[in-house]
Parts: sequence; structure tokens; C-alpha cells
Amino acid sequence: MPIVRPISDLRNTNEISQLCHNRQEPIFITENGYSDLVIMSMNVYEKQNALCEVFKKLEEAEELENSGVANVNGKNVFKKLRRKYGQKTV
Repeated sequence: MPIVRPISDLRNTNEISQLCHNRQEPIFITENGYSDLVIMSMNVYEKQNALCEVFKKLEEAEELENSGVANVNGKNVFKKLRRKYGQKTV
């Protein structure tokens, strides 16, 4: 269940900070009964940004797949790179 707190609770920054870190989820701040802000720990923010990047990359891959662009075999790519740069296969 989401955490919803009034904006007046922001006066106690230590409590809000601890809540953000302990719950590891966003806290929704209201003003006069209406949604106003979302606060989260840096850790949660970075995880959500990383997840957004993954979804963005997956969407790009799906678009490439649907557009008919030829797929590249990863093993073949690395094999060519090893031959080009003289590294032995592992």
C-alpha cells in the first residue's frame, strides 16, 4: 500500500528520510488533500531509472525485430573480434 503523508510532515526531514530508506518505496506527499510530490531514497530512484532504461532498450529491440533488421549472432560477433584482435577463445 502506498505511503501518503501531508506536506506538513516534511518539517521533520529525519523522519521522512528514515521512512524512505526503511520502506524502499516512494512516499506520496499531499497538499490540501491533493497529490503534490513524490519523495524516494536515492537507491530506489536509481533502481527505477535502471529499470526504465531496461524497458527502453527492450522496446528498441522489439522495434528492430519488427522492422525486419537482420539479427546478429553474439557468438559469431565475439569469434570475429577474437580473430581480429588475436585473443584465444575461452
